[in-house]
Order: sequence, then C-alpha cells, then structure tokens
Amino acid sequence: MLRMNYKLQKLEEEQNQIKASIVGAGQMGRGLTSQMNNMKGMIPAVVVDTDINRVLEAFEKSNIKKDQYVITNNRGVAEDALKKGKLVASENFHVATETESVQVVIDATGENEAGAQIAVSAIKNKKHIVMLNVEADVVFGPILKKMADNQGVVYTGSAGDEPGAVKELFDFADALGFDVKVFGKGKNNKVDIEATPESLYHYAIGRGVAPRMQCAFTDGSKTMVEMTCMANATGFVPDVRGGHGPESSIKDITKVLSTKEEGGILNSYNTIEWVRGIAPGVFVIFSSDLPFVKHELSYIEMGDGPNYVLYRPYHLCSLETPLTAARAVIEQESTIVPLAGPVCETIAVAKKDIKQGELIDGIGGFCTYGTIDTYETSKALNALPQGLITDKTKALSDIKKGEVITMDKVYLDPNSYALKLRQRQDEIFG
Repeated sequence: MLRMNYKLQKLEEEQNQIKASIVGAGQMGRGLTSQMNNMKGMIPAVVVDTDINRVLEAFEKSNIKKDQYVITNNRGVAEDALKKGKLVASENFHVATETESVQVVIDATGENEAGAQIAVSAIKNKKHIVMLNVEADVVFGPILKKMADNQGVVYTGSAGDEPGAVKELFDFADALGFDVKVFGKGKNNKVDIEATPESLYHYAIGRGVAPRMQCAFTDGSKTMVEMTCMANATGFVPDVRGGHGPESSIKDITKVLSTKEEGGILNSYNTIEWVRGIAPGVFVIFSSDLPFVKHELSYIEMGDGPNYVLYRPYHLCSLETPLTAARAVIEQESTIVPLAGPVCETIAVAKKDIKQGELIDGIGGFCTYGTIDTYETSKALNALPQGLITDKTKALSDIKKGEVITMDKVYLDPNSYALKLRQRQDEIFG
C-alpha cells in the first residue's frame, strides 16, 4: 500500500475519483461507506442492500445528505445519476455490478448465495471484485479467481480482514527471504462449539451484534473460515484439524508455536494457527540461518531466536477495505487471493443430534459449527463444506452430535447458485 495516499490525492486533484459499489449495508458495509466517503480519490458511488432503509442509514451516518444521492433500482437511472455527480442507493445488486461507471464492486454481504451471484455478475461485467465476504471466498474463491483472470479483472480478498492483514505480514517476511514457519491470528474468547444464537442472544444484543454473527465467532466457525482463507492463499495448513488454539502472549508465542522437539506444541512447521491472548492482532513467526542476520535481529531486540515474531496488534475490518479497492483499480493487484486450487476446507460438524428430515442451518446457527481441515482430507471424508448449507438443507439420515457431516447425509438445494458454482470449481480443480 506504499504511496497509495499520494495516488488517491492525484485522482482527487484530477477529479477522477474511483467509483466503487458496495453490496451489503450491515455493520461492515456501513463502516466501509463512512470511511470511503471521507477519503480522497474514491467514492461509495453505489450502495445496495435488500433493505433500502439500511442504505439510507449508512448514508445519513456518513454525512451524505439527501440531495447528494438518488434511490433507484434501474441501471440507466443510476448511470445518469453518477454522471451528474450523485451517489446511488439501491435494493438491486445488479445496479452495483452492471452500472457502467462503476469500476470496482465490494461484496460486504457475508452471504454465500448472494456472494456467488454478486461476484460472477461483477466479473462478467468486467468490474474488479473485492470479497469482504470470506465465507464465500473459502467455498468458491479459486473458480472466481480463474474467471476474473480470464476477464482481465482483479479478484481479491480485503485488507482489514484478518486474512488480508496477516497476508501483508507474510508477504513482507517472504519477500525479505526469511523462512516463514507459522502464521495466524488472535482470538479474543474461548471457543464454545455448543453456542447458539439463542444462548448468546442477550450478550450479542448488548454488544450491538446480530446473535447469529456473534454465534459464528463464539463457536469458532468464523475463525475456521478465516484460517481456511489464509491456507488457500499460501499453502500453509493447520497442524491438526481445527488448529491447537493455545493461549499465549506475544512474548512467549515463538516458544509455544515451535515443534514438540523444541519444547512447543507443533508436530511440524509451515502451519497456520489461532491463539488466545493476542487478539485483535495477527502474527508471523520466521527464522533465518544467516549469522549476521540473526545478530542484527538480536541487536534490534527481536529476540535471541532461533524463531522471531512479527506482530500487528490491530486490524481495522471494513475500514481498510477501500485500500484494497484502490489497489485493484490503480495497480491491478490483489491483497489476498487463492492459489490455483483449494488447500483447506471449512467442514461442517454437528452441534447436536440431528434427526432424519430435519432442516440444517449453517454458520452462526443451531445445528453446525465449522472446523478447518486439509482439502485432501475433506475430499476423502466426503465432508460437507459448511458454506454450502442453505435454508433448504435437510438431513437424509440421523447425524450424531460431534460427527463430521458428509455430503451423502444431506439434501442440498439443486437450484442453489452457490452449489452450482462450487460444482463447477470441483470439476476444474478436482
């Protein structure tokens, strides 16, 4: 992101602002709209939500006045408004993905079905696509990346999300030639795999968070999704299914996350991990075999080795996302993107006994939690990716609490756009 401020300043001076669209005006979308409206060189040109009142609230809280925008679900009207210097509020995501002047689309929905449709539409219309929707990226990111490459546009995850934040540290260490051994993220609470939206209702409402969102954090599913994104972008994998999730300070983390032979908990390196006690930060553990490099690292108080840690004690969530959008438009580069094919999978595990014929809900719900495992293991188990669960998913047989849910034990809606996209990805990457 070096010198991005100067590049945006130049666009502002040339009155050539980047026109970005945002789909989803929930917590992330509202913050994104406000931050972008305060920046130079880009504007939240189109903001979309299925509830128009949420868009209007986002505009109001962003100090965008009523005479500064129009409300429309028509792409032609939207284009005319943008040419007149107005912003657009809409309930139709096609306005975000197909309006000619829009250069980059940001998916802030957090919904896989919507995310699939938004991303494909944006790519087909030759818009760069920023996925502030890690849940969707880990299910069908590789095929979206391939489609974007074919269309000559950028597909990317977002700065500010923990996968994007840690990838920046990873790239820094890797570019310098350090031997990256472990990297990952902090978590600010213990995992409760039995948590439900009901059990967390009062806690979530008190924090101003939707109960299902809070549940996705508390039962660990969100962390597993983020780690899957990290794995798919680097080739690193968890040391064990779900990761160890140890408690540690940054001071002790290089000792805790070393191999068992070295006194730590790991079976091997080239792993990703989540750690209680360092949230909301992200970290990279690295080493060097070069004597003078080790001397200098000691001199600048990075520790005595053999392993050292880079630590970023924050990530700004959606508030950083505009920088990814700007990078995609100005430099045609991504922040974090899947490798050629999937490396890991977030698979569904039963939170409770599920009876034949019962509807099964997904992330942040009552029936399942997600855990990370390698893609090869997931395939061998025929495991159900948690992100493929919709409101029509049903158990075809009894499923015991704690059991990895397999594809043969569930009915998946054949009309699901996300399922069809994932099936295409499986055909390509195996």
